[in-house]
Amino acid sequence: MTITIKELAKVVDAKNDWQKWESLTINSVEFDTRKVTEGSLFVPLQGGARDGHEFIKVAADNGAVLSLWAANQGVENQVIPTLVVEDTLVAMQEIAKFYLKKIGPKVIGITGSNGKTTTKDMVEGVLSQQFKTYKTQGNFNNQIGLPYTILSMPSDTEMLVLEMGMNGFNEIEELSLIGEPDVAAITMIGESHLEFLGTRKGIAQAKMEITSGLKKEGLLVVPSDEPLLESFLEETSQEVKTFGFDEVSDVKGLITEETRTSTSFTVNLTADQVLTIPVLGSYNVKNALIATTIGDYFGLSADKIAKGLMMMNLTQSRTEWLTAANGAEILSDVYNANPTAMSLVLQAFEGLPCEGEKLVVLADMGELGDTAKELHESIAEFIHADKIAHVYLYGTQMAALADKLKEEFPETRLHHYAPEEKEELAKAVKEQLESEDMVVLKGSNSMKLIEIVEKLVEN
Repeated sequence: MTITIKELAKVVDAKNDWQKWESLTINSVEFDTRKVTEGSLFVPLQGGARDGHEFIKVAADNGAVLSLWAANQGVENQVIPTLVVEDTLVAMQEIAKFYLKKIGPKVIGITGSNGKTTTKDMVEGVLSQQFKTYKTQGNFNNQIGLPYTILSMPSDTEMLVLEMGMNGFNEIEELSLIGEPDVAAITMIGESHLEFLGTRKGIAQAKMEITSGLKKEGLLVVPSDEPLLESFLEETSQEVKTFGFDEVSDVKGLITEETRTSTSFTVNLTADQVLTIPVLGSYNVKNALIATTIGDYFGLSADKIAKGLMMMNLTQSRTEWLTAANGAEILSDVYNANPTAMSLVLQAFEGLPCEGEKLVVLADMGELGDTAKELHESIAEFIHADKIAHVYLYGTQMAALADKLKEEFPETRLHHYAPEEKEELAKAVKEQLESEDMVVLKGSNSMKLIEIVEKLVEN
């Protein structure tokens, strides 16, 4: 990245006299002083526990040569050159839009209630077989993370894969208008954020905001089995392709083989070619159908699509197989959870072969609003006493599922722990887990089941 202060001043509509530094250029944009290096533009964000303006000297000491400065901060600092703006976050977003146009990659935007990150990883794996491809790192998928992703992409990027997350209405719209995708994909409509959006139809409406910035000649990829999207699709002017396992899907998949660590399938786009993904579950095949659709749209051969899916780098804590200290198998899917995602993981887990016993560890699912009790109870349908030896439930909301499961599981096999009893939970699971057993862990990120995973793995 090389951007001049003249370009920046115009983009952010700087309010101060910057011409005295007109020879200055920046080579990166950072809002975290720990990542600032020589030549960085520092963006002091406001609204958090600490105002970023307090760290201007730290940024300068770390190599920042220029900083944005909010007009409401009064007199600008004298530590390093500054550009005074009305809002530093908005200015950062405008710089991202400018840099995006300057580099000019094709942009793929991905949203959905579940599977966003895995789909992003798959799309990046496929497109990187033919193009210089950059994707959202980690979960940088919000109003700060998405522009930061854009500003972090290498200058030779040809394909940019942007994950778009949200909590409420208008947030995906804002992200889509920043990224202006050439292709947009919706993985699924689940129950995440019911607390803020009211109904699943509200969730569908919020996810469809991804079309706000979608180019007129762009492509929208959506699941074929989601009727809640149909009314919104009638108002969509861009090309639409559906994916799924049913006959009406434009991109139709057929699972041919499932193992603990991989799933193979065919898809009508690649004729008789068998594609394999290094993860289990039909829900992950649906994510792969999105990646296949996008790969085909950009002209990749079936061989390249197959290789990209098989070689993809999966983000940590999403359908990840680990080994416990005693040799037992751990299926860790602890980054996030909603009822649909939890039920899909449990269905896949129950179908796996296992020499020992199967254990299930589930934690509260957040942001479900008034439906939380009912939706936690609904998970009972996917836990069967003839397939699961022990069920460990963690959190206040999981009490509803515990009560429901009492109809099928005896007390000796059903265990519920309060939020303050995480240590007891970890100890109980570790003591129960034998070397030939298999355990799955799933819950909202806020419940930090990753701590239980770490205790099971540590020697």
